[in-house]
Amino acid sequence: MSTTPSPGKGRPSKNERRDAAREQARALREQQAKRDRRNRFLGIGMLSVAVLALGGVLVWVLTQGGGSSDEALPDYPDTPLSEVADVPSTALPEGGIPVSASGVGGEVDDSATRVDVYLDYMCPACGAFEETNGDNLIALASDGAATVVYHPIAILNRYSNGTGYSTRAASAAALVADEAPDQFAAFNEQLFAGQPDEGTDGLTNAEIASIARDAGVSGSVADKISDGSALDRFGQWVTSATNDVTANPDLVNEANGSFGTPTITVDGEIWTENWTDPNALLQAVGS
Repeated sequence: MSTTPSPGKGRPSKNERRDAAREQARALREQQAKRDRRNRFLGIGMLSVAVLALGGVLVWVLTQGGGSSDEALPDYPDTPLSEVADVPSTALPEGGIPVSASGVGGEVDDSATRVDVYLDYMCPACGAFEETNGDNLIALASDGAATVVYHPIAILNRYSNGTGYSTRAASAAALVADEAPDQFAAFNEQLFAGQPDEGTDGLTNAEIASIARDAGVSGSVADKISDGSALDRFGQWVTSATNDVTANPDLVNEANGSFGTPTITVDGEIWTENWTDPNALLQAVGS
């Protein structure tokens, strides 16, 4: 279990942290785009030389870029969550990362209100929810008014051009929760602050790792995001947790008859009030 860090003096405002993360993500995407253009140019040149030298033999040139194979998803089996071998040490058996006054992980205090947040890091509505309610959730957890359980899941991989961004980002969050729990809340916030648009490749593993470092995660842990180790360890956990959540009839929104993100429950009941009002969730918790 880890202690929840306090904001401290001199902490940048939420708008400053959001703007800084967005600027960083933009700069990283520009750098990656330059590398992609360079690699495509080099690849075309090498292919032309090979064709001339070998009399028209087709040569495939593999280059590294944002959509390279190390950022595509394996074919995960339909393993029940209870049977997944490698799970974050701070996760609950039923999935989710609890954050409370005693830190990240551990048992849920039944005497405090429980707020569960089901999120996808590619989901723009989840980003808007975090922007409106993120600081309030951490305040509720830090003050002991609630245990906030974050469920990083992946239902929007189809919107990242085959790179599996939702699963990769959720796996990175699982790794941070496991190996750098003090930075989990900040990393969750920064991932949304630098959130990519739907229909793009999403952030590369290296870009996600850079956000982790900016959130205070050590270089040795962030490197495990960059080199794909986070996905190797926790991709199955994310997939199985996603399958469990989407098959849970208690999480179906009665208004549209399906599950979506963000879904918020308060003491096990789906909360359907206007979360764009920053005071609404505080009132629901009774704070």
